[in-house]
Parts: sequence; structure tokens; C-alpha cells
Amino acid sequence: MELFKIKNDIPFMRHAKVFNIISFLTFAAAVFFLLYKGLNLSVEFTGGVLVEARYSQAAELEKIREGLRAQGIDEPQVQNFGTARDVLIRLAVKDLQSGVLGTEGKLNQQAMTDQVLNLGGPDVQLMRVEFVGPQVGRELAENGVIALMVVIIGIMIYLALRFEWKFAVSAIVANLHDVVIILGFFAFFGWEFSLSVLAAVLAVLGYSVNESVVVFDRIRETFKKVRKMTVPETIDHAITRTISRTIITHGSTQIMVCSMLFFGGPTLHGFALALTIGILFGIYSSVLVASPMLMWMGLTREDLVKPVKKEKEFETP
Repeated sequence: MELFKIKNDIPFMRHAKVFNIISFLTFAAAVFFLLYKGLNLSVEFTGGVLVEARYSQAAELEKIREGLRAQGIDEPQVQNFGTARDVLIRLAVKDLQSGVLGTEGKLNQQAMTDQVLNLGGPDVQLMRVEFVGPQVGRELAENGVIALMVVIIGIMIYLALRFEWKFAVSAIVANLHDVVIILGFFAFFGWEFSLSVLAAVLAVLGYSVNESVVVFDRIRETFKKVRKMTVPETIDHAITRTISRTIITHGSTQIMVCSMLFFGGPTLHGFALALTIGILFGIYSSVLVASPMLMWMGLTREDLVKPVKKEKEFETP
């Protein structure tokens, strides 16, 4: 299925240097903000208290937030959990250490109920209070990094076996570009980095490499069919012929993700936001980061098209 057909190939590789400079500047800016500001880690990583409450009717979340602000918590994390009657509150360790609703890092459950939870509605029940220690948060962060590395190694092995090592290197560089850009956005704007955002980052890795594989397949196919094209012309042809498919696939996916972003509420906001950034930059990196790298690494027809060996001719005596 194609929305439109382009007769002449678009010369993307003619402007490859410009695109590479843009990619390098955005990548460097993302790394700078990650090092300078760092990520705003959620309670799952830093440690804190999770409070779950249940109401007899839909809870008024904004009044609960106002109650927490009155206790000195600048950015209270309050959201529905499952239904409109269930509320989940996250409190960081620093809030408890400052004596808010407790002393010496321990939550005063009665104070939480009387001074905060009752503001959300009548007949509130405190369902559970769980403490997440810093050690648990450190283990989650380490496991997240391990999961990220396993995904990267798996993608490299897959691309190296299916295509050639140059394709694996270019795809991983493009995928890491996407991941660092997502993290850079969260560091620059101070958005909370939670487990759901980490899941979105891992999803972007697989999603982005899918687009790269489609372009790589078309490059290999063009190499085999058309022998007069140069490497830049072959890459331009492959990208141009997959534009219609890219628009259909990413457009439909982006519509679904945007619906989660605008209508999914606070629970899905971070996850959808990371996916939105990842999809946009995934399109860019697959076309304008991975493909130029193939050209800079000296991709040749012989890398993909094996020469046909001629059968040895025997002379008749």
C-alpha cells in the first residue's frame, strides 16, 4: 500500500554532512544536559513511600495535591490507580526526612489520612503503605542498564547475521542517538524518569531498528537489481521508495501514542511522552543517521552481493 509515488529519488545523501552536523549537535546537547542537570529520578529509583487509598466515590486529586503542598511538598505525585476511586501517592525520601507527615523517614499514617487524604472525599480507606529503600532503587537502576545493554547486543548480533557488520554498527549508533536524545529531553525539562519511561526507552530501541531494517532491506535489494548505481544513489533510492510506508506506519503509531499522551492521564503521560520523542527521532535517525554512516564506513556492493564463481572449464584432450 502506498499513499503516493515519487518518480525521482530524493538526494538525501547530498546533504548527509549537514544532517550529521545537526545530529552531532543535538546529541552533544543531550549529553551535556544529562551530565549537568541529570535525570529527575522517580521514587522507584531514589527510594520513598507508596501510599494507596480507596474512596467511596471518585477522588478529587487536585485537593489531595493541595493538601500535600500545604505540608511543604513542592511537586506531589498523585494519580488514579486502576479506577477513579483508587489513588496512588508517591512521597520521596527527602519529603519524609524533612518531617513532612512523619519523623525520621517514617510516614505518620494517621496524619496522612486526617490532613491530606480526607480532602479527596469522604469514607477514605488507607489500603497500603510501602517503603522503597534506596538500595532497591539502585538495584532497579542497575537492572535497567543491564536490560538496555542486552537489547543493544541482541540487535547488533541480529543485524550482523542478517546483513553485515557495517549495518549493525550504523543501526546501533542511530538507536543510541535516539535513546540519548530522549534522556536529554527528560534532563533538560526536569521531567520525572520512572520505570514506565524506562520501558518506553526499551520499546523505542526495537521500534527504531525496525525502520532501519526496512531501509537496509531495500538497499540490499537495489544492489542486487541495479548495478549501475553508486552507493549514495542506492541509499537515496532505498529511502525514497520506503517513504510512503514510513508515513503510514509512523503516522498511525503516532496517532495512538498521542491519544495516550493527551487522554491517558498522569499514569501514562511519561510513557507516552518518551514514545512520542522516540518515534519522531527514530524516523530521523533511521534515515539520516544510520544511512549516511553506511556511506562513511565505505559500504560497497561486494559487502552484500557475493560474486558468482565461474565453473572451471575442462579442455577436451
